Amino acid sequence: MVQKSLSELKNEVSGCTRCELCKTRTNVVFGSGNENARIMFIGEAPGEKEDLSGIPFVGRAGQLLDKFLEAIELDRESVYIANMCKCRPPSNRDPRPEEQDMCIEYLREQVRIIKPSLIVCLGRISAQRLISPDFKVTKQHGEVYDKNGFNIMGTFHPAALLRNPNQKPEALKDFLIIKEYAKGL
Repeated sequence: MVQKSLSELKNEVSGCTRCELCKTRTNVVFGSGNENARIMFIGEAPGEKEDLSGIPFVGRAGQLLDKFLEAIELDRESVYIANMCKCRPPSNRDPRPEEQDMCIEYLREQVRIIKPSLIVCLGRISAQRLISPDFKVTKQHGEVYDKNGFNIMGTFHPAALLRNPNQKPEALKDFLIIKEYAKGL
């Protein structure tokens, strides 16, 4: 099997009609950043601002993510950011399992191409899909798991931190772990 490049995969995904989300999207939000990144962040699905721009994490949650990256001396150009689902669910609802199923192979291919040292699940949806169905972000955040040969951890979704700022110190501890992987742990 010939491995696709990230741009070839992006072209394929841009015309996706596998699920109903394609009917209401403005843009496919494929992912962005460094395709040789050591750190790959994975959220659940695009929100309204992401749907309009075609870029992941550009709203208020994305601005907070940028601040956390800056705190550990990283930026968007040094990491890769993607989502479980590439299209926005209506009213920013959680993506349904069947919608995730339609996009998961695209995400797996992104991971295969990028080969990150650490995958960071931003929030419950991606952590429960990629780490364990019973993953509890408030209890298991910052723990690194070996899944299919990849180091993977879950942390708080930036939108959750906007709703509950008291969790920011715990999230910062997680980002200090991320910094170690970025440096080549």
